[in-house]
Amino acid sequence: MSRKTRTVHLVRPGDCNHYGSLFGGTAMAWMDEAAFVAATRHARAKVVTVHADAMDFRQPVPQGSIVELVAWVKEVGKSSMRVEVEMWVEPMENFERVLACRAGFVMVAVGPDGRPQAVPLLQD
Repeated sequence: MSRKTRTVHLVRPGDCNHYGSLFGGTAMAWMDEAAFVAATRHARAKVVTVHADAMDFRQPVPQGSIVELVAWVKEVGKSSMRVEVEMWVEPMENFERVLACRAGFVMVAVGPDGRPQAVPLLQD
């Protein structure tokens, strides 16, 4: 398994719906960005998202929480990479971390001509 990419966001009022929890679209954007960074670090090339699995929302993410996204390249093909992303939520008032959401993304490396290019094999 390759190294993990970790990013952190604060859940602000503008990120939330009228129930005070994170918009699903915002969660997906943050997760796609984490997948992009993990894939770019692996390929060291321009990468694009070609597929996102169904997102598994397990827990609402309340306003005021700290969110940590953990992404890693799980598998590689010739030019594609399967990236797993987990979204962990930490309420401000305690030390508890809860898995709030999980999804998989397929990213493809592209060359200067916009066509798929080979990516390195995974290193243990």
